[in-house]
Amino acid sequence: MEEKLRYLSPLWKEAGFERLKTEIDPEKMHNVTTSMVDIYENCPGGGEKYLYLACEEGKVTDFQTGEGEAPQAEFSIRGPYQVFAAITRGELSSTRALMTGKLRLKGNMAKAVRLAPLADRVNKVLSGVSTLYEEEQA
Repeated sequence: MEEKLRYLSPLWKEAGFERLKTEIDPEKMHNVTTSMVDIYENCPGGGEKYLYLACEEGKVTDFQTGEGEAPQAEFSIRGPYQVFAAITRGELSSTRALMTGKLRLKGNMAKAVRLAPLADRVNKVLSGVSTLYEEEQA
């Protein structure tokens, strides 16, 4: 049985980055150059965490997770840990989460909506990592 990696942990990040580098087709990503940072609020154990992703010409070039100050990005998206976990598990689309107010965007909304299907493609790849999600902090 495959070991489950704790969501957003360094080992999960490494496994996710490897999958993204090998499974994301730059053409299906429309050869986009962009960056985004997701700020996870109400994380298990308290506090905030981040997930940062950068693409150049459709290739994932940087993928980070951590605590504290997140890297600067073209887009910043904030929301509860449980919402991002649902997106990564493939239970909720990022477009739906944005449009229903479950996530808050800082950046060009029109461009973000156009890029949302690409974010969903990234999350589909990440959903393939055997992941242990922690319960949300009460």
